Amino acid sequence: MQGSDGGKTDVKSLSLKELTEELARYGEKPFRAKQMYEWMHVKLARDFEEMTNLSKAFREQCGQRYHYTALEAVQVQESQIDGTKKFLFRLADGNMVESVWMRYKHGNSVCISSQVGCRMGCRFCASTLDGLERNLLPSEMLDQIYAITRLTGERVSNVVVMGIGEPLDNYDNLLKFIHMLTDENGLHISGRNLTVSTCGIVPRIRQLAEEKLQITLALSLHATTDEKRRRLMPVANKYSIAELMDACKYYFDSTGRRITFEYALAGGVNDSLEDAKELAAFASELCCHVNLIPVNPVKERDFVQSEANKTQDFKMKLERSGINVTVRREMGRDIDGACGQLRRNYKNN
Repeated sequence: MQGSDGGKTDVKSLSLKELTEELARYGEKPFRAKQMYEWMHVKLARDFEEMTNLSKAFREQCGQRYHYTALEAVQVQESQIDGTKKFLFRLADGNMVESVWMRYKHGNSVCISSQVGCRMGCRFCASTLDGLERNLLPSEMLDQIYAITRLTGERVSNVVVMGIGEPLDNYDNLLKFIHMLTDENGLHISGRNLTVSTCGIVPRIRQLAEEKLQITLALSLHATTDEKRRRLMPVANKYSIAELMDACKYYFDSTGRRITFEYALAGGVNDSLEDAKELAAFASELCCHVNLIPVNPVKERDFVQSEANKTQDFKMKLERSGINVTVRREMGRDIDGACGQLRRNYKNN
């Protein structure tokens, strides 16, 4: 796999098995690959020079042969409200991605990007305003977590792939990222502590189900009828809600993992009690959790948050129908909290 500069092999995207085979081509023993892999994925070295138990000659050879992904933090914003930190990272080719670090009672959570930009076109999302530039490599997804761990000095216990981009539109790189993140030779984060979000690419949901992973799948639903969903999310022109629900049922049947429905409440758009009734109707047929999200205002869009009392009424309507539901705690609102805002503001300045 080539680095984002299109030249040398991207060494941080190689699994331990692949790295062992790669180094064997140059006569290196398997233990050398294990040492190098540990430096990259456990000790979180920023370059070959930090790998002090490897010979200087070997490190120099690696520098000549391989691309080493190490994201550069060009901007860090910290919320004065809750301590949430938002990072703008520069990639090797000059592109930018965002990541968010959040502290919860149960541990630190990081939300990472999976693409530079996005082509899905969801109406309330800032990530998609400039379209898709390219997919991120496994190393570029991993290094968002690694860089934040180094910069904060704190361990990450939960990872959410819900930043810039549609993860299932970068399926192969996403899958490799998941295997490397959960690998016992790396950070070894439990699959149960990993959430992958999707706007609803039905064939990929079914394909992911067949991997039998223990991750949480979060479906960005945001509407209860095909007509309304098509107005909010262009992907709905291709896949109906009925097809989505069939795919979600297949995912649960295949993995035993409960689906999360992400539902962004926008005032006067999708927050009526009739919307809640319709959402409860098909949520009750699945093993799922509903996560209500106060929509993040984006200046290029005209959506506004639902009033607090309407949000609570919506939540109570679902609860009375036996649906497991939470209202997402708002974090980082004072620091360009919505996906894509920080990157877009930086580009336009």
